[in-house]
Amino acid sequence: MRHLLSTRDLSRDEAIHVLDVAENMADVATREVKKLPTLRGRTVVNLFFEDSTRTRISFEAAAKRLSADVINFSAKGSSVSKGESLKDTAQTLEAMGADGVVLRHPASGAPHVLAESGWIDAAIVNAGDGTHEHPTQALLDAFTIRRRLHGGTQRSSDGAAAHGTARGRDLDGVSVVIVGDILHSRVARSNVWLLTTLGAAVTLVAPPTLVPIGIDTWPVDVCFSLDEAIDTVRPDVVMMLRIQAERMSAAFFPNTREYGRVWGLDDARTARLAPDSMVMHPGPMNRGLEISAAAADSARSTVLEQVANGVSVRMAVLYLLLAGQGEGL
Repeated sequence: MRHLLSTRDLSRDEAIHVLDVAENMADVATREVKKLPTLRGRTVVNLFFEDSTRTRISFEAAAKRLSADVINFSAKGSSVSKGESLKDTAQTLEAMGADGVVLRHPASGAPHVLAESGWIDAAIVNAGDGTHEHPTQALLDAFTIRRRLHGGTQRSSDGAAAHGTARGRDLDGVSVVIVGDILHSRVARSNVWLLTTLGAAVTLVAPPTLVPIGIDTWPVDVCFSLDEAIDTVRPDVVMMLRIQAERMSAAFFPNTREYGRVWGLDDARTARLAPDSMVMHPGPMNRGLEISAAAADSARSTVLEQVANGVSVRMAVLYLLLAGQGEGL
Protein backbone atom coordinates (compact mmCIF):
# COMPACT_ATOMS: atom_id res chain seq x y z
CA MET A 1 0.00 0.00 0.00
CA ARG A 2 1.22 3.46 -0.91
CA HIS A 3 -1.22 5.32 1.35
CA LEU A 4 -2.93 4.73 4.71
CA LEU A 5 -6.55 5.74 4.23
CA SER A 6 -8.57 3.13 6.13
CA THR A 7 -8.00 0.24 8.51
CA ARG A 8 -10.27 -1.81 6.26
CA ASP A 9 -7.41 -1.85 3.75
CA LEU A 10 -5.06 -3.63 6.17
CA SER A 11 -4.74 -7.41 6.25
CA ARG A 12 -3.96 -9.12 9.55
CA ASP A 13 -0.31 -9.59 8.55
CA GLU A 14 0.01 -5.95 7.44
CA ALA A 15 -1.52 -4.68 10.69
CA ILE A 16 0.76 -6.85 12.81
CA HIS A 17 3.76 -5.67 10.76
CA VAL A 18 2.91 -2.01 11.48
CA LEU A 19 2.58 -2.78 15.20
CA ASP A 20 5.89 -4.66 15.20
CA VAL A 21 7.67 -1.75 13.51
CA ALA A 22 6.08 0.55 16.10
CA GLU A 23 7.71 -1.58 18.82
CA ASN A 24 11.08 -0.79 17.24
CA MET A 25 10.17 2.90 17.07
CA ALA A 26 9.17 2.87 20.74
CA ASP A 27 12.74 1.85 21.55
CA VAL A 28 13.93 5.15 20.06
CA ALA A 29 12.02 7.10 22.74
CA THR A 30 14.18 5.48 25.43
CA ARG A 31 17.47 6.60 23.89
CA GLU A 32 19.42 9.67 24.93
CA VAL A 33 19.09 11.00 21.37
CA LYS A 34 15.51 10.31 20.32
CA LYS A 35 16.12 10.48 16.59
CA LEU A 36 16.71 8.32 13.52
CA PRO A 37 18.10 9.56 10.18
CA THR A 38 15.63 7.45 8.21
CA LEU A 39 13.61 10.24 6.55
CA ARG A 40 16.35 12.84 6.23
CA GLY A 41 15.65 14.92 3.12
CA ARG A 42 11.96 13.99 3.03
CA THR A 43 9.20 16.53 3.58
CA VAL A 44 6.03 15.75 5.53
CA VAL A 45 3.11 18.20 5.43
CA ASN A 46 0.51 18.19 8.20
CA LEU A 47 -2.53 19.48 6.28
CA PHE A 48 -5.27 20.07 8.85
CA PHE A 49 -8.66 21.47 7.81
CA GLU A 50 -9.97 20.70 11.32
CA ASP A 51 -8.46 21.61 14.67
CA SER A 52 -6.61 18.83 16.45
CA THR A 53 -3.81 19.54 18.86
CA ARG A 54 -3.09 15.93 19.88
CA THR A 55 -2.97 14.34 16.44
CA ARG A 56 -1.04 17.15 14.75
CA ILE A 57 1.61 17.33 17.48
CA SER A 58 1.91 13.53 17.48
CA PHE A 59 2.51 13.41 13.72
CA GLU A 60 4.94 16.33 13.96
CA ALA A 61 6.93 14.59 16.70
CA ALA A 62 6.91 11.33 14.74
CA ALA A 63 8.21 12.95 11.55
CA LYS A 64 10.89 14.95 13.37
CA ARG A 65 12.13 11.87 15.23
CA LEU A 66 12.66 10.32 11.80
CA SER A 67 14.59 13.47 10.73
CA ALA A 68 12.01 14.58 8.16
CA ASP A 69 11.34 18.24 7.40
CA VAL A 70 7.87 19.14 8.67
CA ILE A 71 5.46 21.79 7.39
CA ASN A 72 2.35 22.44 9.48
CA PHE A 73 -0.51 23.82 7.41
CA SER A 74 -3.69 24.99 9.11
CA ALA A 75 -6.73 25.92 7.05
CA LYS A 76 -7.61 28.77 9.40
CA GLY A 77 -6.01 32.00 8.27
CA SER A 78 -4.73 30.39 5.08
CA SER A 79 -5.78 30.62 1.46
CA VAL A 80 -8.24 27.80 2.16
CA SER A 81 -10.26 30.17 4.35
CA LYS A 82 -10.33 32.50 1.36
CA GLY A 83 -11.89 29.87 -0.87
CA GLU A 84 -8.92 27.86 -2.19
CA SER A 85 -9.93 24.29 -3.08
CA LEU A 86 -8.34 21.05 -1.93
CA LYS A 87 -7.08 20.60 -5.49
CA ASP A 88 -5.31 23.97 -5.52
CA THR A 89 -3.79 23.31 -2.10
CA ALA A 90 -2.59 19.86 -3.20
CA GLN A 91 -1.00 21.23 -6.34
CA THR A 92 0.78 23.88 -4.27
CA LEU A 93 2.18 21.16 -2.00
CA GLU A 94 3.22 19.16 -5.06
CA ALA A 95 5.15 22.15 -6.36
CA MET A 96 6.86 22.42 -2.98
CA GLY A 97 8.00 18.79 -3.21
CA ALA A 98 5.97 17.21 -0.42
CA ASP A 99 6.75 13.50 0.01
CA GLY A 100 3.98 12.76 2.49
CA VAL A 101 0.73 14.53 3.39
CA VAL A 102 -1.04 13.90 6.68
CA LEU A 103 -4.60 15.08 6.04
CA ARG A 104 -7.39 15.83 8.49
CA HIS A 105 -10.58 17.01 6.84
CA PRO A 106 -14.23 17.50 7.89
CA ALA A 107 -15.49 15.76 4.73
CA SER A 108 -15.63 11.97 4.80
CA GLY A 109 -13.58 10.56 1.94
CA ALA A 110 -11.35 13.62 1.41
CA PRO A 111 -8.08 11.63 1.84
CA HIS A 112 -9.30 9.08 -0.71
CA VAL A 113 -10.02 11.88 -3.19
CA LEU A 114 -6.56 13.31 -2.66
CA ALA A 115 -4.87 9.91 -3.00
CA GLU A 116 -6.72 8.99 -6.19
CA SER A 117 -6.82 12.42 -7.85
CA GLY A 118 -3.38 12.56 -9.40
CA TRP A 119 -3.06 16.13 -8.11
CA ILE A 120 -0.07 15.22 -5.95
CA ASP A 121 2.53 12.45 -6.06
CA ALA A 122 2.87 11.94 -2.31
CA ALA A 123 1.92 9.32 0.25
CA ILE A 124 -1.38 10.27 1.93
CA VAL A 125 -2.11 9.45 5.56
CA ASN A 126 -5.68 9.86 6.78
CA ALA A 127 -5.56 11.71 10.12
CA GLY A 128 -9.36 11.74 10.39
CA ASP A 129 -11.98 12.44 7.75
CA GLY A 130 -15.42 13.53 8.87
CA THR A 131 -17.26 10.67 10.58
CA HIS A 132 -15.51 8.08 8.40
CA GLU A 133 -12.17 6.84 9.79
CA HIS A 134 -9.07 7.64 11.84
CA PRO A 135 -6.73 4.72 11.10
CA THR A 136 -3.66 5.75 13.10
CA GLN A 137 -5.80 6.18 16.22
CA ALA A 138 -7.02 2.59 15.83
CA LEU A 139 -3.45 1.39 15.29
CA LEU A 140 -2.22 3.11 18.43
CA ASP A 141 -5.18 1.70 20.37
CA ALA A 142 -4.38 -1.83 19.15
CA PHE A 143 -0.70 -1.24 19.96
CA THR A 144 -1.62 -0.16 23.49
CA ILE A 145 -3.89 -3.17 24.05
CA ARG A 146 -1.26 -5.56 22.72
CA ARG A 147 1.47 -4.08 24.93
CA ARG A 148 -0.70 -4.31 28.05
CA LEU A 149 -1.67 -7.90 27.29
CA HIS A 150 1.58 -9.28 25.92
CA GLY A 151 4.30 -7.28 27.59
CA GLY A 152 5.82 -5.14 24.83
CA THR A 153 9.45 -4.10 25.12
CA GLN A 154 10.82 -4.36 28.63
CA ARG A 155 13.95 -2.75 30.11
CA SER A 156 16.65 -4.66 31.97
CA SER A 157 18.35 -3.20 35.05
CA ASP A 158 21.12 -1.69 32.93
CA GLY A 159 18.60 0.08 30.70
CA ALA A 160 19.10 -2.16 27.66
CA ALA A 161 16.09 -3.04 25.55
CA ALA A 162 14.80 -6.59 25.83
CA HIS A 163 12.23 -7.57 23.24
CA GLY A 164 8.98 -8.52 24.92
CA THR A 165 6.41 -11.00 23.73
CA ALA A 166 4.16 -8.47 21.99
CA ARG A 167 5.92 -8.67 18.63
CA GLY A 168 4.09 -10.80 16.10
CA ARG A 169 1.01 -11.12 18.32
CA ASP A 170 -2.58 -10.53 17.29
CA LEU A 171 -5.57 -9.92 19.57
CA ASP A 172 -7.33 -13.27 19.26
CA GLY A 173 -9.82 -13.81 22.07
CA VAL A 174 -9.67 -10.25 23.41
CA SER A 175 -13.09 -8.75 24.21
CA VAL A 176 -13.46 -5.02 23.57
CA VAL A 177 -16.48 -2.89 24.46
CA ILE A 178 -16.67 0.50 22.71
CA VAL A 179 -19.10 2.88 24.40
CA GLY A 180 -20.68 6.17 23.39
CA ASP A 181 -21.27 8.24 20.29
CA ILE A 182 -20.75 5.51 17.69
CA LEU A 183 -22.76 7.40 15.08
CA HIS A 184 -20.31 10.30 14.76
CA SER A 185 -17.11 8.47 15.72
CA ARG A 186 -14.45 7.80 13.11
CA VAL A 187 -12.38 6.30 15.93
CA ALA A 188 -15.06 3.67 16.55
CA ARG A 189 -15.24 2.74 12.86
CA SER A 190 -11.48 2.37 12.45
CA ASN A 191 -11.23 0.36 15.66
CA VAL A 192 -14.03 -1.99 14.64
CA TRP A 193 -12.33 -2.93 11.37
CA LEU A 194 -8.81 -3.17 12.80
CA LEU A 195 -9.60 -4.95 16.07
CA THR A 196 -11.77 -7.57 14.39
CA THR A 197 -9.08 -8.08 11.73
CA LEU A 198 -6.66 -8.78 14.58
CA GLY A 199 -9.07 -11.31 16.10
CA ALA A 200 -10.77 -9.32 18.87
CA ALA A 201 -14.48 -9.57 19.62
CA VAL A 202 -16.04 -6.09 19.60
CA THR A 203 -19.29 -5.00 21.26
CA LEU A 204 -20.70 -1.53 20.66
CA VAL A 205 -22.71 0.14 23.42
CA ALA A 206 -24.70 3.31 22.77
CA PRO A 207 -28.14 4.90 22.97
CA PRO A 208 -30.26 3.65 20.03
CA THR A 209 -30.14 7.17 18.55
CA LEU A 210 -26.33 7.05 18.37
CA VAL A 211 -26.09 3.70 16.56
CA PRO A 212 -25.37 4.07 12.80
CA ILE A 213 -27.77 2.82 10.15
CA GLY A 214 -26.53 -0.45 8.69
CA ILE A 215 -24.82 -1.55 11.90
CA ASP A 216 -26.07 -5.09 11.20
CA THR A 217 -23.44 -5.34 8.44
CA TRP A 218 -20.58 -4.58 10.85
CA PRO A 219 -18.67 -7.49 12.47
CA VAL A 220 -19.83 -6.51 15.97
CA ASP A 221 -22.43 -7.15 18.64
CA VAL A 222 -24.61 -4.23 19.69
CA CYS A 223 -25.90 -3.53 23.20
CA PHE A 224 -27.85 -0.54 24.51
CA SER A 225 -26.90 -0.96 28.19
CA LEU A 226 -23.40 -0.52 29.58
CA ASP A 227 -24.36 -2.40 32.74
CA GLU A 228 -25.50 -5.36 30.65
CA ALA A 229 -22.31 -5.29 28.56
CA ILE A 230 -20.10 -5.28 31.67
CA ASP A 231 -21.98 -8.20 33.18
CA THR A 232 -22.34 -10.38 30.08
CA VAL A 233 -19.24 -9.60 28.00
CA ARG A 234 -16.80 -9.26 30.91
CA PRO A 235 -14.60 -7.09 28.68
CA ASP A 236 -10.83 -7.03 28.66
CA VAL A 237 -11.03 -3.50 27.27
CA VAL A 238 -13.58 -0.73 27.74
CA MET A 239 -13.09 2.13 25.29
CA MET A 240 -15.08 5.27 26.06
CA LEU A 241 -15.85 7.78 23.30
CA ARG A 242 -16.41 11.51 23.52
CA ILE A 243 -19.88 12.89 22.82
CA GLN A 244 -19.31 14.92 19.65
CA ALA A 245 -21.78 17.73 20.24
CA GLU A 246 -20.20 19.75 17.41
CA ARG A 247 -21.47 17.17 14.90
CA MET A 248 -24.97 16.94 16.35
CA SER A 249 -27.78 18.93 14.78
CA ALA A 250 -30.52 17.37 16.91
CA ALA A 251 -31.12 16.03 20.42
CA PHE A 252 -29.79 12.45 20.50
CA PHE A 253 -30.38 11.94 24.25
CA PRO A 254 -32.42 13.81 26.91
CA ASN A 255 -29.52 15.60 28.63
CA THR A 256 -25.91 15.11 29.69
CA ARG A 257 -26.86 14.05 33.22
CA GLU A 258 -29.06 11.27 31.88
CA TYR A 259 -26.39 10.19 29.43
CA GLY A 260 -23.75 9.98 32.16
CA ARG A 261 -26.10 8.04 34.44
CA VAL A 262 -26.92 5.36 31.83
CA TRP A 263 -23.86 5.20 29.55
CA GLY A 264 -21.04 6.79 31.52
CA LEU A 265 -18.19 4.82 33.08
CA ASP A 266 -18.63 5.93 36.67
CA ASP A 267 -16.81 4.70 39.77
CA ALA A 268 -19.31 1.91 40.48
CA ARG A 269 -19.10 0.47 36.96
CA THR A 270 -15.32 0.73 36.99
CA ALA A 271 -15.21 -1.29 40.22
CA ARG A 272 -17.24 -4.07 38.55
CA LEU A 273 -14.69 -4.55 35.77
CA ALA A 274 -12.26 -7.47 35.95
CA PRO A 275 -9.08 -6.59 37.91
CA ASP A 276 -6.83 -6.78 34.83
CA SER A 277 -9.17 -4.99 32.42
CA MET A 278 -8.14 -1.71 30.84
CA VAL A 279 -9.95 1.59 30.30
CA MET A 280 -9.23 3.56 27.11
CA HIS A 281 -10.24 6.93 25.73
CA PRO A 282 -9.03 8.59 22.49
CA GLY A 283 -9.35 12.05 24.06
CA PRO A 284 -10.19 14.73 24.72
CA MET A 285 -12.12 13.44 27.72
CA ASN A 286 -15.29 14.96 29.17
CA ARG A 287 -14.68 14.02 32.79
CA GLY A 288 -17.90 13.47 34.67
CA LEU A 289 -19.86 12.85 31.46
CA GLU A 290 -18.63 9.75 29.62
CA ILE A 291 -15.93 8.88 32.18
CA SER A 292 -15.38 9.65 35.86
CA ALA A 293 -12.16 11.24 37.08
CA ALA A 294 -11.38 8.14 39.15
CA ALA A 295 -11.71 5.87 36.11
CA ALA A 296 -9.62 8.20 33.93
CA ASP A 297 -6.83 8.36 36.51
CA SER A 298 -6.93 4.75 37.72
CA ALA A 299 -4.25 2.09 37.17
CA ARG A 300 -6.59 0.55 34.57
CA SER A 301 -6.46 3.70 32.44
CA THR A 302 -4.25 3.69 29.34
CA VAL A 303 -4.97 7.29 28.33
CA LEU A 304 -1.41 8.59 28.75
CA GLU A 305 0.02 5.39 27.25
CA GLN A 306 -2.14 5.98 24.19
CA VAL A 307 -0.65 9.45 23.73
CA ALA A 308 2.93 8.15 24.01
CA ASN A 309 2.23 5.13 21.82
CA GLY A 310 0.69 7.39 19.18
CA VAL A 311 4.11 8.82 18.35
CA SER A 312 5.64 5.34 17.96
CA VAL A 313 2.81 4.13 15.73
CA ARG A 314 2.90 7.23 13.54
CA MET A 315 6.67 6.91 13.22
CA ALA A 316 6.08 3.34 11.98
CA VAL A 317 3.48 4.48 9.44
CA LEU A 318 5.63 7.31 8.08
CA TYR A 319 8.67 5.03 7.94
CA LEU A 320 6.83 2.29 6.02
CA LEU A 321 5.31 4.77 3.56
CA LEU A 322 8.28 7.07 3.00
CA ALA A 323 11.54 5.26 3.73
CA GLY A 324 11.89 4.39 0.05
CA GLN A 325 12.78 0.77 0.62
CA GLY A 326 9.81 -0.56 -1.31
CA GLU A 327 8.43 -2.06 1.88
CA GLY A 328 5.16 -0.17 2.07
CA LEU A 329 2.27 -1.01 4.37
